[in-house]
Amino acid sequence: MALSPAGISVVIAARNEAARLPLLLADLATAPQLVTEVLVVDGASGDGTPRLAALAGARVLACSPGRGRQLALGISRSSGAWLLLLHADARLGAGWQAALASALERPPAAWYFNLAIDAPSPALRLVELGVALRSRWRQLPYGDQGLLLPRSLLARAGGVAPIPLMEDLELVQRLRQHTRLRSLGATLRVDGRRWRALGIWQATLANARLRRAWRRGYSAEQLAAAYYGIEQTRRHGSCFLTPSPGPASDPSRSEPAGAAHEAGSAACRPHVRHHPCP
Repeated sequence: MALSPAGISVVIAARNEAARLPLLLADLATAPQLVTEVLVVDGASGDGTPRLAALAGARVLACSPGRGRQLALGISRSSGAWLLLLHADARLGAGWQAALASALERPPAAWYFNLAIDAPSPALRLVELGVALRSRWRQLPYGDQGLLLPRSLLARAGGVAPIPLMEDLELVQRLRQHTRLRSLGATLRVDGRRWRALGIWQATLANARLRRAWRRGYSAEQLAAAYYGIEQTRRHGSCFLTPSPGPASDPSRSEPAGAAHEAGSAACRPHVRHHPCP
């Protein structure tokens, strides 16, 4: 596929986001001079997500669930020289167009948004502060902060791993060997439903346990099963992984990837173009 010499290809991994995705697509539609194409890769939604995305003008692809697989497919089908990877429950904050335009004019690098959680709680403001400090000083932004980068830089880093969980920080760990990750200065507001469902500190503890298991060498598939179990049962702090035969712990796993938001499965809609996942 011939690459577009200018502009940004936006790739969104979605699953059952009919309530939130149209708002993100409306945000993106306000900057046609920057955003040359929007690809929504649906992971077997059962709530009409792909149909709504198509009605909003996005190019819709279908893939088996798993954010890493979905993003990898969307990237492979996109044409822009720059890529913006987003979660489907996000909203772009004020000034995002100017922030992206400024990044495109600077030397090639990887850029992330400042996280804002859509829920009124002082404790969540502390979470946001912790994310900002971690992203800046440890160079570890999560996937729900979005990622803007040149396609050539992503290729040098090895692309997005087609794994069901931990794909975002697994990528960041490789990217930071090639470039410094920088804040765009604009916010990306994500749905606060997981924090509301589990409780703020319970959700934080659950994520920490998954990170520790990742460092110890558990597979992304094992961690995805544990994560979705937390989402579905809301058994606070009850996520325990049973060791199973597998490769030894990878010392490069200094930090795991961010958690995915989607769960469940359903049949894909016939109007969506289906593609084999990477």
